[in-house]
Amino acid sequence: MSGTSACPGCPENMAMRMLGMGLGKDIALIVVAGCSSVIQGLAPKNSYNYPVVNIAFAAGPATASGMARAYKARNRNVVPVVWAGDGGTADIGFASLSGAAERNEDIIYVVVDNEAYMNTGGHKSGSTPLGAYTLTTPEGKKQNKKNLPFIMIEHNIPYVATASVGYPHDYIEKLRKAKQISGFRYIHVLTPDPYGWMFDPSRTAEVAKLAVQTCYWPLFEYENGKLKISDESLHCLDKRTRRPLRDFLSVQGRFKRITEEEVKMLENYIDSLWEKLMKLYENQS
Repeated sequence: MSGTSACPGCPENMAMRMLGMGLGKDIALIVVAGCSSVIQGLAPKNSYNYPVVNIAFAAGPATASGMARAYKARNRNVVPVVWAGDGGTADIGFASLSGAAERNEDIIYVVVDNEAYMNTGGHKSGSTPLGAYTLTTPEGKKQNKKNLPFIMIEHNIPYVATASVGYPHDYIEKLRKAKQISGFRYIHVLTPDPYGWMFDPSRTAEVAKLAVQTCYWPLFEYENGKLKISDESLHCLDKRTRRPLRDFLSVQGRFKRITEEEVKMLENYIDSLWEKLMKLYENQS
């Protein structure tokens, strides 16, 4: 039967449909081990309508690098696109990601960030935020998440962008732009997971929007050394116009044990993100 084996409200399914809208034809997917390895269905067919290589956690960027060179050698205009979760990016696959970025390989790398290892039941990853419950942090994680977009900016690659499945047009436009750029392109998409984050599956898009509206998740592009804040995040530049963070935290069961002190720490972390972004913007003026 046609369709996917995704859970109800699956944000990765949403992000994959938008990927098709943004990138169109002439791409090949390298799917790093995770939910999307299962969602696509059983071989020899898949529901993504693209050529797909399913690969081990740490091998995605290296595989894509080889594919890009092979397509170029055969004069094939095909863009390899790595599709990886936060665990396969922030943790297990980070070394090969960093290596491919340093070499400026001609590939697109898309992170679908649900902030935990959801395919194995919801375990902490380097992208899990402070205070969040997971199976391996039952009292709430005690550290802030690893800020991968800023780390990728430090690699001096041509294009870094963040997106959210709550704002499809922004995400799709960034994909279209990335396809027109040569070199290593990195797009980090927030994909709230209803089961790991503990909210009703009908609210996936709403939670993804709240992350942006409360400034928890900045939307921006960094292209050839120039920063652009996306329209949906411009209100975050002034603390007085930011929506309260609690509006985002309160709709998720994973923050049910967060303390007042941790909420304040998380707010300070978000403030620091925006200070870094503003500093990048000021330095280019």
